[in-house]
Amino acid sequence: MYMKRFIRYQLCVSNGEGQRCPSVPVRQHPVRVVAVFEMTTPDLSLGRPPEPHPTCETHSMNTVGWREWVALPQWGIEAMKAKIDTGARTSAIHADDIELFERDDISWVRFLVRPWQRSDADATLVEAPRIDHRTITSSSGTRSDRPVVLAPIVLGGRAIDAEITLTSRDEMGFRMLIGREALAQGFTVDSTASYLGGRPKKIVRQKNRGRA
Repeated sequence: MYMKRFIRYQLCVSNGEGQRCPSVPVRQHPVRVVAVFEMTTPDLSLGRPPEPHPTCETHSMNTVGWREWVALPQWGIEAMKAKIDTGARTSAIHADDIELFERDDISWVRFLVRPWQRSDADATLVEAPRIDHRTITSSSGTRSDRPVVLAPIVLGGRAIDAEITLTSRDEMGFRMLIGREALAQGFTVDSTASYLGGRPKKIVRQKNRGRA
C-alpha cells in the first residue's frame, strides 16, 4: 500500500523562446511550465463518469481496435497514437532524458515525452512519482530495467489509471503501447479494427506525420 499523500505533477512543454521550468536544471531542451497538478496516490481515479476524448468522437462500446488514439490529460497530451498489445503486460511510452531524483523522501522521475511518431515537435517534460522499477523483456527478447509511473489515460472515450513503463521506443512504429493491465479495466480488443475510439482532427494527424 502506498502512502496516501498529496503529490505534484509539474508539466512543461518545449517552446522556441529559450524559457525553462523553475527548479528544473538547464537541459538540452528549452521548456516552460504550463500546468501544475495535485492529486492523491495510489488511487488516481477521476471520481466522475469518464469524459470523451477531447479531440475524437467516441465509440459507444468498450471495444478497441489494434491501434487507437489515446490522451494523457494530466501530462497535457490530448492525442497520441498507441498500439493495443495483448501480448504485453504493462503499458509503455517512449521517453527521453530519463532522470531519477528524490523529493520529500519519495523517488521521482523526470522525463521528456514526444507524442508524435514522425516529429519531435510539442515535446512535453513531465515529473512524476516513480512507483516501481521493473525488468521488462521485449518481444525481441531484450531485457531492460525501466522506471514505472502511474497516470490517467483516456482510451476509447473512457478514463482509466494505468501503470506505464518509460523506455526508448524511437525505433518502434508506435511511441505508446497499451498492455493487458490497462485493457483488463473493461476493454475487449477487435484485432481486425482500428480507431474505434475515433480519430483526432486532420491537423493533429498531420502533426503526427510531421507534416504540420
